[in-house]
Amino acid sequence: MTTRLSEVAAFAGVSEVTVRRVASGSSVVAPATRDKVLRAFDVLGLERPAAGRTERAPLVGLVVPELQNPVFPAFTEALAGRLNKQGLIPVLCTRTADGSSEAHYIQRLLGQNIGGIVFVGSSYADAGPEQSRALRDRRTPLVLINAADENRGLAQISADDAQAAEQALTHLTALGHERIGLVAGPIGHVPSARKLAGYATFWRARGVPPEEWHGWVAHTMFSMEGGATAVPQLTAQGVTAVVCASDALALGVIRGARRQGLAVPEDFSVVGFDDSLFMVATDPPLTTARQPVQAMADAAITALVTQLNGQPPPAEPLLFGTELIVRGSTAARPR
Repeated sequence: MTTRLSEVAAFAGVSEVTVRRVASGSSVVAPATRDKVLRAFDVLGLERPAAGRTERAPLVGLVVPELQNPVFPAFTEALAGRLNKQGLIPVLCTRTADGSSEAHYIQRLLGQNIGGIVFVGSSYADAGPEQSRALRDRRTPLVLINAADENRGLAQISADDAQAAEQALTHLTALGHERIGLVAGPIGHVPSARKLAGYATFWRARGVPPEEWHGWVAHTMFSMEGGATAVPQLTAQGVTAVVCASDALALGVIRGARRQGLAVPEDFSVVGFDDSLFMVATDPPLTTARQPVQAMADAAITALVTQLNGQPPPAEPLLFGTELIVRGSTAARPR
């Protein structure tokens, strides 16, 4: 412990005696000096002394499930820039190939008396039961963006998935498609459930019974492979166009369609969701629903700062409309 105190003292530019006084909660240390010492604990990755935990550290965890899907780095970049403007330090927490999980990162952040956490496209349950309990007990400010599960009582920012599904379906029916599939994420994934709800509403309004369109819906994992494996089921039902719950799924569907000998968009139309980086440069360029990442990041940081200031989070989820970006992966239904 003496070695660690010396590291803190060196980083903060104070004596070890001063560090010990801060650790013990002594009132003889000037507030500015105390802040420097506590900041040194944070930066060096050391747990703050109990006496220094009444104030939250300026660290904010950004929890994302992966970085291969371009939409997650886009949200991370937008959030990090806004946190920096607030004088807060973003800390990226994501699963890694060596087995580090979100729960592992959050456990370490809790040791630093974390200021808050923003979950992006993941599940609050990924924090782990012990960590989730600690976050609740400490009333840690939390914001969830496109949360994967239901989280009552927490600040939530989401894309309007139902609207996005209806936009895509309207576009495809205008092109003459009558049997339009939906490739969604796993059953229970909340954004996918909202897209399915919009899909059901669309067909209900047109008098198409559920028993007819049920076979046009496929649930799979969020990956290109998942999208590709869903295609045979849909083409067997006579589907000529597909709305997908992510761009990665859409690219997989295009691959799966080509395996079936179908040309996109001449024989088979595909719509994605996210408008991830490079979707304009795919073959063909992908028609997709664009999430307003910047506006959603603004709302998320506003909700976080509101909680940091001691005010309750918004009572209801904030829904943001999407914009359908029409490109080359959709065309008129083949005759």
